[in-house]
Amino acid sequence: MLCIKPGEHGSTYAGNPLACKVGIESLKVLEEEKLAENADRLGPIFRQELQTISKDKVSVVRGKGLLNAMVVPNQGEYNAWNVCLKLRDNGLLAKPTQRDVIRFTPPLVITEEQLLECADIIKQTVLSMI
Repeated sequence: MLCIKPGEHGSTYAGNPLACKVGIESLKVLEEEKLAENADRLGPIFRQELQTISKDKVSVVRGKGLLNAMVVPNQGEYNAWNVCLKLRDNGLLAKPTQRDVIRFTPPLVITEEQLLECADIIKQTVLSMI
């Protein structure tokens, strides 16, 4: 570390005092608003709701905290991409990954009521595509 002299090396993010202050304040918000605890509490509720969908339409629900995914079988028009398009039309954004996985990453500040509303949109959307 001591072999690099001032002016010999630069980085876009290195040593930026404003960025460091913003990062520290962000960590304070995470702690003060108990956002990790909120994710730990709500994640299992979300997964439990998604697991009520028929196994022939959602074969696997997995996740940790508020980072979750469901696996949908590719059945013609019923596939991850088309489910995500239909979710979008119904007011919920989700990310298809690979060919059969849909990723859900709601904000850490989401409330239980909002999360249950999202789960209802997902369930209704999947059921409408059967």
